Order: sequence, then C-alpha cells, then structure tokens
Amino acid sequence: MTTRLNKRMAELGLCSRREADEWIARGWVRVNGEVAAMGMQVTDDVRIEVDPKARGEQQQQVTILIHKPVGYVSGQAEDGYQPAVTLVQPRNHWQGDASRTRFSPAQLRGLAPAGRLDIDSTGLLVLTQDGRVARQLIGEDSGVEKEYLVRVAFNNVNLDVQSAFPPAQLARLRHGLVLDGKPLKRAQVEWQNPEQLRFVLTEGRKRQIRRMCELVGLKVVGLKRIRIGRVVLGHLPMGQWRYLAGGERF
Repeated sequence: MTTRLNKRMAELGLCSRREADEWIARGWVRVNGEVAAMGMQVTDDVRIEVDPKARGEQQQQVTILIHKPVGYVSGQAEDGYQPAVTLVQPRNHWQGDASRTRFSPAQLRGLAPAGRLDIDSTGLLVLTQDGRVARQLIGEDSGVEKEYLVRVAFNNVNLDVQSAFPPAQLARLRHGLVLDGKPLKRAQVEWQNPEQLRFVLTEGRKRQIRRMCELVGLKVVGLKRIRIGRVVLGHLPMGQWRYLAGGERF
C-alpha cells in the first residue's frame, strides 16, 4: 500500500503537507537517495531524507500566542471585523515575554490560526507558521485539551445558577449531546463558581460550547479560553501577544 509523499512526511511529523510540497519543489527531499518528485507515492519502508536548508527554515518559524479580545475574528476578515493577526505588531508585544525572539515582518508571512475562537469569545488563540504545530492542534487525530471558563445564565437566573440548573443536564453536557448529527466526545464540565462553568474539550466544533449550552437551556454570558494543552494564558494581557518559548510544548 502506498501513500502520497507529502502525507507520509506529515504523518512522520517532519512538516506539514504544504511544507512538504514546497520542499519537494525545491529539491530538498530525497527518497531512498533519489531527489523526490512532486506527487509521488511511497511505501512505509522508504528512507526519507530532508536537506538541512529545510530544517534551517523550519527553525525560524514562529508560533504566537494572543489574548484575543471580543470583536476580533480568528481567521480571515469578515463583516468589517478585523482578524486577530492584526494585533501582532511591536506595540502589542507583551513586555513580560520571556522569549528572546525579536519581531520581524517576515514572521507574519504564512502566520495562520491553529484553531478557532469565535468573535464573542476571549482568551488564548494560537497563530503559527509551523505546520507541525497546526497539525498537533487541529489535525484529524488531535486530542489536545482546550480549557474554557464559561459564565452562564439559566432561564431568568443570573446569580447562583448552579443551584437552579438540574444536575441531570450537567451530566448531559459531559456526555450524551449530539451536534450536526454526530455525537460529541466526552467532556469535562464542572462548576468553577455558582455562575461559571469550567469546560475541558478535546475537539473543536464550530461554536461548540455555545451550542452545547443551548441544548441544555443555558445562555452563555461570557466565554474565555485559558489553556491549550500544556500552554496557559497566564498573565498575558488582553489584546497583547507573546512568542511560544523554545522549551514550551502543547
């Protein structure tokens, strides 16, 4: 059985499929000692070698963490709203950033969101040039945890919602809901305080938490993502950004 070379390289964690295509086009990939051709099929036992020039480019790629405010979209501009990437400029670079990376306009090239955070939500948003990071966070087989704090109301109750909300419905939030005809994976959902729930998800359907809450009669008043994998929002101020440090891993 064979696989396209770019897919095989992504499976091995060497790069993203798009990067693989770029490297193949530049003659930087060899299969069993021969320069690879675009679109070639390979078996699992082939030897794939990558030119050091490709590795050098990869090391210069950045991953940026933004504390996204309400009113910014994650990806392409829409309906007059600005994308979060417009915040990545020197004046918004957090002074508490421990990374020694210096900003350069080249870091904006190919910088794309690795996951969504809707326009009405705040918190941790990841933008990356590195296809390996994108695949880890939003690839088909990604199981990286995302943690959220969600302020809610129930019917006309805005205070001590915990007392008014039926425990059976809380159990449904954890497991048993269906979106778009597909069952949701098991989630961790618990009360953080009487008006706020803590969600930990391992998938990212569109507006998932808001839609989950609607299904059990809850209205989301505020939603903030505070963690992705092992990387936390921490003290990063709203509207500011920092680099993913060399030793940090999702």
